[in-house]
Amino acid sequence: MTDQRPNILLIHTDQWRADALGYTGRTPADTPHLDRLFHEAVDFSQAYAACPSCIASRASLHTGLTPRSHGRVGYQDGVPWTYEHTLAGLLAGGGYHTQAVGKMHVEPARNLLGFHNVVLHDGYLHYQRRRGRDLHLVDDYLPWLRAQHGPAADYVDTGLGCNGYVTRPWVYDDMLHPMAWITTQSIDFLRRRDPTRPFFLYTSYHRPHPPLDPPAEYFRMYETRELPPPVVGDWNSDFFRYDRGLDSPVPREPVQRERARRAYYAQITFIDHQINRLIDALWTHDALDNTVIIFFGDHGEMLYDHGMVGKGAPYDSSARVPLLVRLPHAMGGLRRATVDAPVEMRDLLPTLCELAGVGVPETVEGRSLLPFCRDERPAWRDAIHGEHSFGALSNQWLTDGRWKYTWFSQIGLEQLFNLQDDPQETHDLAAEHPDLVAAWRARLVEALTGREEGYVQDGQLVVGRPAQAILHGAGL
Repeated sequence: MTDQRPNILLIHTDQWRADALGYTGRTPADTPHLDRLFHEAVDFSQAYAACPSCIASRASLHTGLTPRSHGRVGYQDGVPWTYEHTLAGLLAGGGYHTQAVGKMHVEPARNLLGFHNVVLHDGYLHYQRRRGRDLHLVDDYLPWLRAQHGPAADYVDTGLGCNGYVTRPWVYDDMLHPMAWITTQSIDFLRRRDPTRPFFLYTSYHRPHPPLDPPAEYFRMYETRELPPPVVGDWNSDFFRYDRGLDSPVPREPVQRERARRAYYAQITFIDHQINRLIDALWTHDALDNTVIIFFGDHGEMLYDHGMVGKGAPYDSSARVPLLVRLPHAMGGLRRATVDAPVEMRDLLPTLCELAGVGVPETVEGRSLLPFCRDERPAWRDAIHGEHSFGALSNQWLTDGRWKYTWFSQIGLEQLFNLQDDPQETHDLAAEHPDLVAAWRARLVEALTGREEGYVQDGQLVVGRPAQAILHGAGL
């Protein structure tokens, strides 16, 4: 290859908790291959999704912008992606051969977002199904599955809803599972890539997001395993229960709840094995030694912690994400190291641009993580501002990786957690430290001043202002 810049493999998972990696020692999940990757990588232990749900988090990844700037501060399908600069577009313009495989969750669904090619599988596609679209036009996995099992085969043949916590093993062969298909398609790109220039491969898994349908063998790995109980805070053990729709129930009965938690971890182990298929293929194609590997999640999963499931909540189970950065040995850098600076999704675009030697647009708000990987200590942001419009649960929060302050905008509840002493956020310190709460509140007032929702008036937070999923002032 005439261009000696590193290849880039970006492995993106959906709804993977930050603590669900074996090497952390805080999970029942087996992740032997990611644990091995950690031996050659830097673990960013305080990485966050500033708006922890699928679309908004991906907008930060692909644009390098905060939610306030890209305009997606909650979940809303069907809003077109019209951003001037995207990660793939910048790398493609800089000479990289770019390929995406798996979940994109953009609008329109076939928006290339700057990639040379996208092999698409976004999951169940509620928005597209409601519109009566021919799903073959917006999904590449489904026609492939039907070629194997006939025209009636569907992604939901397990009988599970896309957002529910009922479980059942995958009904077809393991290699027909959509996560295996995403891996196979990613491996095939390595065969047909342009050998004269470096590649950027974005492998984007839809799991461990529900449906909770791991292959049967992986389910059996966890059937009898003892799990730690869900986290319960002393502030309220039944805080904000909610359901996920008629097709996606959330069982509360202990046996079904524990089965859901086991299935979630089984999904994680299955993906861990799929990632190893991909890394082995890099070695086979003589690309491993010159490939940057980054593994991360788009947001977490409450998994019954504090009585909640899913994402959108301000707590670390929902908002903190795994992030591993492995540089090729020739590039040097830290190995088996942990960085506790508060980083977020917007930082990946400038990181990859620096790796690729591509200029970063002035509008980008993220910052490169490479100085941390080189064991430097750059001046860094003081805190991350996160948020999610979520009906009665709409929330705003700030964290510096040590403290976290949350404000629920519709009910006025404030909470304060010491993440160093209480990483599971079981003890709300707000009543014990009113001066600290006031200081964090002032920082949130500064962050929200001028917002179109009117969260701040006369220098004070205003409770009950309607929360929006889309900021129209951002041009959406």
